Amino acid sequence: MPTPINHFKQALQSGTPRFGSWLGVADPYMAELVGRAGFDWLLVDGEHAPNDIRSLMAQLQVLEGLGPDLVVRLPMGEDWLIKQALDIGAQTLMIPMVETGEQAAHLVRAMRYAPQGIRGMGAALARASQFSGITDYAATANDQMCLIVQVETTKGVDNLDDILAVDGVDGVFVGPADLSADMGYPGNPDAPQVQAVIADILRRSRAAGKGAGILSTEDAQTPTHIANGANFVAVGIDVTLFAAAMRTKAQTWCG
Repeated sequence: MPTPINHFKQALQSGTPRFGSWLGVADPYMAELVGRAGFDWLLVDGEHAPNDIRSLMAQLQVLEGLGPDLVVRLPMGEDWLIKQALDIGAQTLMIPMVETGEQAAHLVRAMRYAPQGIRGMGAALARASQFSGITDYAATANDQMCLIVQVETTKGVDNLDDILAVDGVDGVFVGPADLSADMGYPGNPDAPQVQAVIADILRRSRAAGKGAGILSTEDAQTPTHIANGANFVAVGIDVTLFAAAMRTKAQTWCG
């Protein structure tokens, strides 16, 4: 019995855009609610949401089988944390602040068993192998690992060609907020200079045969990103959508 097919990884090769949402509430109940909403993919955020390895796992558990493909964003690309995330069942990881080809290549190796990588052999007791129920897990898991790297600094942009040249990098995700701050436009990702760089990243990523992604919560701006090559777009964040709806309701009745 082989490792389950990673449909998100397959979809990154398509030119058809797929739309997802961020999960930042860090709670399985909200994760299930969003999981039933109809998005193509969901990202469980371990960088800016108050998640740990157990809460990440709990959300993967309630989302399994609901339909959306699942991505886990880690706070950093540490080998030990990558190992834990894969063992709890994640197949697609997003890693922030990737700035060099060497860094990207190391992340690829951290997600794979030897001889292609350095991932520790321990999935026999882990959820990823269905607790040894997937008998061929160790032999087949490498091919289903999917790495999304976030390019969100000027250094990362300068080294984009090196990052894109790394075999095993499946997609590049633009971080508009951090990129704009690093470019000298903090809090202003809509600055024309920033948008020009974002468009360039998206185009070059797709030209290199990689997926190109971005967080785009302004609906009017999303078609522009798609025209520039984005083929996986996060169009919502559970925290901000819920907070905005609750504020609107409170203002309607409480002044």
